[in-house]
Amino acid sequence: MLRHPLIQSLLTLKGNPRACVYTEPLFVIPYFLYIPYASIYMLALGLSDQQVGLITSIGMGCQVFTALIGGAITDKFGRRMTTFVSDLVSWSIPALILVLAQNIWYFLAAAILNSFWRISSISWTCLMVEDAKPEQIIPIWTWVYIAGLIAAFFAPLSGKLVEITGLATAARWLYFFALVTMTIKFIVLFVYSTETQRGRERLLETRSQSLFKLFSEYHGVAGQILRAPQTLLTMGLLIVIGIGASINGTFWGILVTQKLKIPPEHIALFPLARSLVMLAMFFLITPRLSSKPFHRPMIAGFAGIILSQLLLIAMPAQNYFLLVISAILEASSIALVNPLVDSLLVFTVDPGERARINAILYVFIFLFTSPFGWIAGTLSGYNRTLPFVLNLALYAIGMALAWQVGRTKAWKGA
Repeated sequence: MLRHPLIQSLLTLKGNPRACVYTEPLFVIPYFLYIPYASIYMLALGLSDQQVGLITSIGMGCQVFTALIGGAITDKFGRRMTTFVSDLVSWSIPALILVLAQNIWYFLAAAILNSFWRISSISWTCLMVEDAKPEQIIPIWTWVYIAGLIAAFFAPLSGKLVEITGLATAARWLYFFALVTMTIKFIVLFVYSTETQRGRERLLETRSQSLFKLFSEYHGVAGQILRAPQTLLTMGLLIVIGIGASINGTFWGILVTQKLKIPPEHIALFPLARSLVMLAMFFLITPRLSSKPFHRPMIAGFAGIILSQLLLIAMPAQNYFLLVISAILEASSIALVNPLVDSLLVFTVDPGERARINAILYVFIFLFTSPFGWIAGTLSGYNRTLPFVLNLALYAIGMALAWQVGRTKAWKGA
């Protein structure tokens, strides 16, 4: 087992990649424990489907702004310091607010502050990959996803907590656990990481420049993106994945508990099933992908997600078997698609302008994705399967984009 290439890639990580990957479980375990209950926690405190969707859209709209400023802030203040401060603002403080939540205003405040995670996403990605070797990129992203799957083995505990204390009380405890554990992670990562080589260069280059000056240079970087077809294709894939993940993350729990009549204490079992499948995929399939054209597994992955959404729409109430099959299909397909798209983003971005290009990319992405929380919430108000009908169309577009990746000259063999 220790000779498995994925295990070897983990054991040989050094410096910032190791600090980022090794500390990631402290973030993703609490995140994946509370996220299945996030939307139904809002319902439990009296919010409507439309209000849940509105909060999601407002949060995503704020992410347009935070993504825009994230690249300049990352260059001006460094990858390491930016990650530390923005992580505290976007995760620790919102977790505290949600522990104390009473009405829509608490959730709105938490969503707005949480939008600053787009700044830390840019700086943390730079911190993790800029000093890594090219052959380490796919394994690094794979281990980031595997870290999230570790939470699956704790998922039944959150379901038991809901059963014992009730949904609202359990959610408060889960958010409190997130507050403590995530804050520890942010401190440990800050202590054991160092500024990247490119980060030190950008600190020197921007030392005498104001943030406003850095923002004014964005138009040239935006032109660079628009002239690169491979970057535009990657952006399209990220838009599809982002909207689909937002719809699933927000409305899956609502559909399952309200329409399919699955008790809330049981839904924690489905992240467990998903995670076990994704772990198997990461260890058995992903190590073989680095030598394969990228577009083929991505097309297969999008096809699997479409099938999982069709099952979710068509299945009768309380059909645990079909719900498990849908979850397995979705998990195995996401395990194919997500690490490859993240790796494409690393390979297609100019390393010298990684922070600002990523910032502008995420602005474009959120300009497209931010309305879909409200759209999906409105659709769910009419019929709780309609957000997933929307997903069918989105993932079909994703399949077409993945096919186009294989036809793009810059990616021949991708």
